[in-house]
Amino acid sequence: MFRRILCATDGSKRSTHAVKTAAALARGSDALLTLVHVTPDYRTPYYPDGVMIDWPSEKDYKRDCKAAADKVFAKDAATVQKEGAQAETMHLFGDSPADEILGAAKKLKADLIVMASHGRKGFEALLLGSETQKVLARTTVPVLVVR
Repeated sequence: MFRRILCATDGSKRSTHAVKTAAALARGSDALLTLVHVTPDYRTPYYPDGVMIDWPSEKDYKRDCKAAADKVFAKDAATVQKEGAQAETMHLFGDSPADEILGAAKKLKADLIVMASHGRKGFEALLLGSETQKVLARTTVPVLVVR
């Protein structure tokens, strides 16, 4: 059925449910499962004259982001293991999670993308946008949206 499943994860409860669903599908299809976590790119701050801000170096930022991603992956790995599957992980940096997810799906030749929907509505959805919606609108790969 599926050979390669990509599951986007951010560590939230809804995301954990998506990981559980992806792991069950991977186990049932004997597919490879890749968990993808996207972190925003490093930004160099602008310092107006006379303003002092303690800003982490790019090296420190990336180290801290990797540690945070590793925590997400550790939690998700336990979920995957409970489902009787195995997964590899991919931590990416980018300002558009949807772009990074689509790029990873293309690189991995994924034949299914699994994502959670956070169910934002109204002004919150307009303000924050929906990465799941952006992926759905731009991919030819089937997407399973887990609620």
